[in-house]
Amino acid sequence: MGQFNDKFIEFFNNRWLVFVAAMWIQSCAGIGYLFGSISPAIKSSLNYNQKQVARLGVAKDLGDSVGFLAGSLCEILPMWAALLVGAAQNFIGYGLVWLVVTGRAPVLPLWAMCLLIFIGTNGETYFNTAALVSCVQNFPKSRGPVVGILKGFAGLSGAILSQVYVLINSPDSASLIFMVAVGPAMVVISLMFIVRPVGGHRQVRSSDGASSSFIYCVCLILAAYLMGVMLVEDLIDLNHNVIVIFTIILFIIIIVPIVIPIWLLFTQEPEDQAHEALLAETRTEEPVITGHDANEIIFSEVEDEKPRGVDLLPATERQKRIAQLQSKLAQAAAEGAVRVKSRRGPHRGEDFTLMQALIKADFWLIFFSLLLGSGSGLTVIDNLGQMSQSIGYNNTHIFVSLISIWNFLGRVGGGYFSEIIVKDYAYPRHLAMAVAQFIMAFGHLFMAMGWPGEMYVGTLLIGLGYGAHWAIVPAAASELFGLKKFGALYNFLTLANPAGTLILSSLLASSIYDSEAAKQAQQFPITSGDDEPPRCYGVVCFSLTLYIMSALCIVAVILSLTLVYRTRVVYAHLYGKSRT
Repeated sequence: MGQFNDKFIEFFNNRWLVFVAAMWIQSCAGIGYLFGSISPAIKSSLNYNQKQVARLGVAKDLGDSVGFLAGSLCEILPMWAALLVGAAQNFIGYGLVWLVVTGRAPVLPLWAMCLLIFIGTNGETYFNTAALVSCVQNFPKSRGPVVGILKGFAGLSGAILSQVYVLINSPDSASLIFMVAVGPAMVVISLMFIVRPVGGHRQVRSSDGASSSFIYCVCLILAAYLMGVMLVEDLIDLNHNVIVIFTIILFIIIIVPIVIPIWLLFTQEPEDQAHEALLAETRTEEPVITGHDANEIIFSEVEDEKPRGVDLLPATERQKRIAQLQSKLAQAAAEGAVRVKSRRGPHRGEDFTLMQALIKADFWLIFFSLLLGSGSGLTVIDNLGQMSQSIGYNNTHIFVSLISIWNFLGRVGGGYFSEIIVKDYAYPRHLAMAVAQFIMAFGHLFMAMGWPGEMYVGTLLIGLGYGAHWAIVPAAASELFGLKKFGALYNFLTLANPAGTLILSSLLASSIYDSEAAKQAQQFPITSGDDEPPRCYGVVCFSLTLYIMSALCIVAVILSLTLVYRTRVVYAHLYGKSRT
């Protein structure tokens, strides 16, 4: 019995179990991505125009991004308590929206509906923060892949929940809102005691490579399976029993990663105390610097004063030259010939507080690059229902599901390829961001031109590019500004999402849509009834908006490349050692 208890404790404290549980939470944590599916039900039930729907979208984006409270609570409360708060907010917010839309509660003013959407979606910030903070601390050597996979499952949650909605087969479209209120809360409450930082071994183990490869295979299989299922369901009128089978297979694929912690439990030998002590010593060689001893101050001076040619040398020779210069400077300082002064505040790669990061140009380059790139992508996601309806598609769920799948692959792929850039080439991670933003620029242009298959190709390119942002930015922020206050830094950067959609969706896209709808209503009065706001038909409804967003993505590319130029020396120091 005692051996069983020991095994259970070992299994419960396994960092891979935490990672798998975090994946499951994230698979239903991206409820904001379903707004494109639930907004038509809200619009028709409450008789809103497009500008009012856009305001609900901004409230949703604010709720999804304003995570200061979540970041603070995750630092002072146990992770399970923070997750419980998020589940309660999700259930209350969307539960009340469902009651209003179905007529079970009195109709509320627009500001109250915005508040409910904000509260419900804000529960996501607790899910995201708890999952990311726990897993980044448990896997400090693999930030890019870990963040990419977790954020990928959050992006894929729209497709997963849409498939569950198809299984329910309810003629009432408002039932999707009920599922959004109840489903994520149930999953999070069932897993909230598992997701947390765990003690013990956090370094790279020989088994990590096989485990990561297995997770990537599951991700690719899941994305391919969901895409196939959604296309089949869109093209063929399937029997309900077939849909049940499809959904059961989906759940099996999602559950499969649990074999990793189970396999490790029975195959991995316990580490002896001496080996663990040795591993503890190697932690001092982490790229993130947390202390401020004399050697670090001297190194900072060396970093400022070393000749430009040093950075062009091979990694081993560069480190040798810097070490020699550091030794000479230390000797001169000891003899009083040189006075070594440290800068005020931490250096890039050390632990920053949020206030210290806010005065750094690199932090704002990340923020505005994210605002333009992810803001334009989220504008498309929020208006996907209206976009597809305007050009003649009746089933908007297929495009919500497809962009969710591409979003997922963009996050997984962004984490994977950006990790190759930093680990194999010691080059800044934001180079991958610039590539993703260029892909998005072309995606916006393709949709604006109204070329054949614009919705399918546009959701592919925009979904991939948008998803890559949320794998690259958290990992890059942790590298440049440290892990100690990662929750606060991450939640501040996510404010770029609502800021972008406030400008691009609420002010730009909705105004252009309503203007075009009003023109069409004057020319063809029969296209809209007396009791509903005018609707717009054709590519013209969003083409100008898409042209503008394509240009803004090019500006984001320039900002990302500027950040690459500014931080290339930092990344050479952080990851140059791993290449030798």
